[in-house]
Amino acid sequence: MFRAVILFATLCVLSAQASAQNSAQATAQNSAQDRAAVEQQFQSWLKQSVWPRARVKGVSRKTFRAAFSGVSLNWTLPDLVPPGRRPQTPKRQRQAEFGSPGRYFNRGSIDGATSVGRQMARRHAATLAAVEQKTGVPGRIILAIWGRESGYGRVAIPHDVFQVLGTKGFMSTRARYFTDELIAALQIAQAGHAPQGAMKSSWAGALGQPQFMPTSFLGYAVDGDGDGRADIWGSEADTLASIGNYLARHGWRAGRDWGFEVTVPASVSCDLEGPDQGQPIAKWAAMGVTRVSGRPFPPHENPGEGYLMMPAGRGGPAFIVTPNFYVLKDYNMSDLYALFVGHVGDRIQYGVGDFSAHWGPVGGLLRSDVAAMQRALEAQGHDVGGADGLAGFKTRRSIGRWQQANGRAATCFPEANMKSSLLP
Repeated sequence: MFRAVILFATLCVLSAQASAQNSAQATAQNSAQDRAAVEQQFQSWLKQSVWPRARVKGVSRKTFRAAFSGVSLNWTLPDLVPPGRRPQTPKRQRQAEFGSPGRYFNRGSIDGATSVGRQMARRHAATLAAVEQKTGVPGRIILAIWGRESGYGRVAIPHDVFQVLGTKGFMSTRARYFTDELIAALQIAQAGHAPQGAMKSSWAGALGQPQFMPTSFLGYAVDGDGDGRADIWGSEADTLASIGNYLARHGWRAGRDWGFEVTVPASVSCDLEGPDQGQPIAKWAAMGVTRVSGRPFPPHENPGEGYLMMPAGRGGPAFIVTPNFYVLKDYNMSDLYALFVGHVGDRIQYGVGDFSAHWGPVGGLLRSDVAAMQRALEAQGHDVGGADGLAGFKTRRSIGRWQQANGRAATCFPEANMKSSLLP
């Protein structure tokens, strides 16, 4: 009887293993078939939707065919929504600009961008002075963007721009935006702006040393070395001039700084954060907000509008920023990105040290959990700026208001201990 039981159990295990293997093979086969069908839809979309738009913009059939020769969908890109599926918030955060603040400001990134930036400041002093004279944008800010975007032109750009923008234009959460960028990339190729083989991009489709999206290249790239071309791939002078032109055209205010690290007393709530709650810097000072350096705010800044910015809530450094901070955000829609650029620029030119306040252990939640919290806050009437799983200023201050309304200390940042109270 015992042998029979063992034999039966063994047969059951073998049967289960065979069934699981067959199921896995069937799933893989179905997945491959699904992807093959989507691939066919992609090729039809290129011919039926993209080509007519490109032709209207002056793109030739030869350029179009060369761009998409051998191009297939890149299934590894983030935020893809294949046909027939519903958009879902990613479980984890893949983009550093929206992740944990402390990791974004790691020692290697800060020190590397600063030390090489100082070398570049000396090498390109004349160009930077000319660009600042023309645009009003300080050279240190231009250098910090260049360093963050492409390591001062030293970082290899890995992807085929037509595959990236084609994939994301066909099936991403922002398909219309990326389709427009795809058409612009084809226009760049048609005009011969890029050197041979240079149409490489980031995972988002950004090009060249300043990492311009294609529409930004068409709108803001300029000639900085006088050769009659705007070459953001091979010309450092063109790169610097183009970054300066971009910021100037987006509203950079000459003579104003980007912001100041401050100490925010407990009497000033962190829910006052945001560009829609600005007031004269002198008024912030009257409320007890002080610079960590101990120096007063510059007299010429006092009457100008300033905004409280606390990217980690009460768990990290705080800042009073100016409208120029939000011009930096136009370059990359991330508080951490704009803060990194301003900070590294200051280190390059003024030799300042680290922020006075330390980054606390915040930002470790799953993006999907943050999105669930945002939906719960929206249900209670809060404006979180969209349930995307990203803790932007509207989410941060909404959390602060919810915390205060529920008798908690306002930290203005998503915390694990909030989940049980907010989520069913």
